[in-house]
Amino acid sequence: MLTGLLRTARPKQWVKNVLVIAAPAAAGRLLAPGTPTRLALVFALFTACSAAVYLVNDARDADADRAHPVKRRRPVAAGQVPVPVAYATGGTLAVLAPAAAAWLAGPAVAALLAAYVGLQLAYCLSLKHVLVVDLVVVTTGFLMRAAVGGLAVGIPLSRWFLITTGFGALFMVAAKRYSEAVHPAAEQGATRALLTEYTPGYLRFVWQLAAGVAVLGYCLWALEEGGVHSGVLPWRQLSVVAFVLAVLRYAVFADRGTAGEPEDVVLGDRALALIGLAWLIMYALAVADW
Repeated sequence: MLTGLLRTARPKQWVKNVLVIAAPAAAGRLLAPGTPTRLALVFALFTACSAAVYLVNDARDADADRAHPVKRRRPVAAGQVPVPVAYATGGTLAVLAPAAAAWLAGPAVAALLAAYVGLQLAYCLSLKHVLVVDLVVVTTGFLMRAAVGGLAVGIPLSRWFLITTGFGALFMVAAKRYSEAVHPAAEQGATRALLTEYTPGYLRFVWQLAAGVAVLGYCLWALEEGGVHSGVLPWRQLSVVAFVLAVLRYAVFADRGTAGEPEDVVLGDRALALIGLAWLIMYALAVADW
C-alpha cells in the first residue's frame, strides 16, 4: 500500500516543483545565505500539496480510470490503494502542508499553498469540466510554483518573469491537451471528457499563441537594457537564441502529438536537454553580470 501511495503521489511530476527556484535564480539570490534551505523546505511543502491533489483526484476518478487503457494501472484504480485511504492521506497532506508553511515559511507562503490546494481540488471536483477554465487552472498551478519561491525569500516578481512563466506554462499545458486529443488512446475510454469539446485546431492555436507570447516576453526582458552590458558578452541577449531554440524543439513534439507527458519530453530528449543547459549557463552568466 505504501508503494501504491508513493506511486499515486507521482514522483515523476515532482520535477515541476523545481520551478520554486525560478524567481530567486532570476534575481541572482539563489546562493544567498539561508536561501537554499528555505527553497528546499518550500519545494517539500509544495510537493506535499501536489501529492494531496493527486491522491484526491485518483480516488475521485477511480471508477472512470478503470475504463481507461492506461490509467487503469494506477494504484487506486487497480485496488492497490483503497479509495478511503487515498482520500484520507490526501486530505491530511492538504491540511498539514499549509499549516507547516505558516509555521516554517511565513503566512504569505502558507496562503499561496492553501490557495493552490483549494484551486486544484476545485479543478478535480468541477473546474476540469469547464471549457478553457481547465487550461487556466492548470497554468495557474505552474505560475504559483514559480511565485512561491519569490515569496519565500522576499523577492518582488517582475512583469516579464510572470508573463514568460505564465505563457510558457500555457504552451506546455495546451500542447499536452493537443497530444491527448490526437492520440489514439483519447478515443478509448479517456477520462478527460472535456477533450471531446476541444478541437485539435483550437488547441493548436492556443499552444502556438502561448509560445509566441512567451518568446516575446522573454525577448522584452532580454532587450530591456538595449545593447548596454558590463560583462564579457551580452549574455541576456544571447540567451534569447537558446530560449527560442528550446521552444522550437519542444514544439516539434507538440506538433507530432507526443507531448502528452511534458516531463518525459523535457527529461528524455537529449537535444532539448543540451539546449536547456546552454540556456541555463547563459542565463546564469547574465544574472551574475560576468
